[in-house]
Amino acid sequence: MPPCLPLLEHTPHYAKCSDLRQHKKGRKKRDTVFFKAVLLRSSWVMSKKFQLGLVQLSVGGDKGHNIARAISFVQEASKKGANVVALPECWNSPYGTDYFSEYAEKIDNSKNTESPSVTAMQRMAIENSVYLIGGSIPEKEGDRLYNTSCVFNPEGKLIAKHRKLHLYDLDIPGKIKFQESSTLSAGNKLTVFDTPYGKFGLGICYDIRFVEYASVLTAKGCQILCYPGAFYKTTGEAHWELLQRGRAVDNQVYVCTISPARHSPKENPSPSSYVAWGHSMVVNPWGTTIAKAEEEEKIIIADIDLSKVEEIRKNIPILTQKRKDVYSLPTEL
Repeated sequence: MPPCLPLLEHTPHYAKCSDLRQHKKGRKKRDTVFFKAVLLRSSWVMSKKFQLGLVQLSVGGDKGHNIARAISFVQEASKKGANVVALPECWNSPYGTDYFSEYAEKIDNSKNTESPSVTAMQRMAIENSVYLIGGSIPEKEGDRLYNTSCVFNPEGKLIAKHRKLHLYDLDIPGKIKFQESSTLSAGNKLTVFDTPYGKFGLGICYDIRFVEYASVLTAKGCQILCYPGAFYKTTGEAHWELLQRGRAVDNQVYVCTISPARHSPKENPSPSSYVAWGHSMVVNPWGTTIAKAEEEEKIIIADIDLSKVEEIRKNIPILTQKRKDVYSLPTEL
C-alpha cells in the first residue's frame, strides 16, 4: 500500500493517493477525501456493491509456471475492476494424492522463501490492492498435510485460513475412485471473514455438499459463500451448478465457486489424470446464475449487490421463520 496515506487501505470506492496528488490545488476536495478515508477506516462503512473476480486457471506440473500465471491473471482481474479476486482449488499443484506432499508449503503471515505460493499470494493482494481468496494449496504442518485456503487483505495480511473440513472420499464404479483421506487431514474449524464489501464464509470443494455447514455460516452473518473447488467431470456435470443454486436459495446468499480449467497448458502439462469440470460461477440469492465460465481458462467478473440479499430475505423471510423450538443447528464451532 502506498505509504503517503495508509488510512486508505480499504478505500476501493474513494480516491487513493494518486487522486490526492491530482488535487493538490483543491484543498477542500482533498480534505473531503481524507475525511471519508478516516471514516471508512474507523467504522468500515460497507459498500453494498462490488465486483468479484474468479480466476479459472489452467494448472500444470511446474509450480513456478502455475504461480506466474496466477500472478498475471489476478492482475488482469484487478484491471477489469475486481475488488475481491478468488483462485481455484489446488492452483499451484496437480490435483491428486500423489502430488500433495511434493507441492505442499508451510503457511504463515510472513514472507517465506520456502513457501513461494504463499509469498506470491501476499504479493498479488498488495500489488493489486484486492482482497485475495487464494483458492487452496496443499499445506504442511508437522507431519500432517491439509488442503488449505488462505485469504489476504490488500496489505498482504493473512486474515483467514480454511482447512478443508470434509475430505473427498468417494467411489463411483467405472467412473471415479478418490480418497483424499489417504494423504490429507481434515480441518476442524469453520471460516468466516469480514471485508468492507461484506461478510464471507469459506469452504473448499466437497464442503459445499454439506447443507449444515452453509447454514451455520449464514447464521454467523455471511452474505457470500465462496467454495474453491475441483469437481471431477462426472460429479461436476451432475451436481456442480445444482449444489451452488441449492446453497444460495437455502440461505439467501451469493455463492461462488472457482474451479481449475479442465485442461493444463500445453507448455506446462499436468502429470495428473484427474479431469476437473471447470465452469466456475456465481449464483445470486434468488438462485440465478449471474456469471459462468465454460471449461477453458478464463476470468469472470460478477457484479455483487448485497441489497439483493436484504431484499430477498425481506420478501421471503425464511431465516426468521425457522422453527428453533423444533430444530436448530449448533453455531459455536
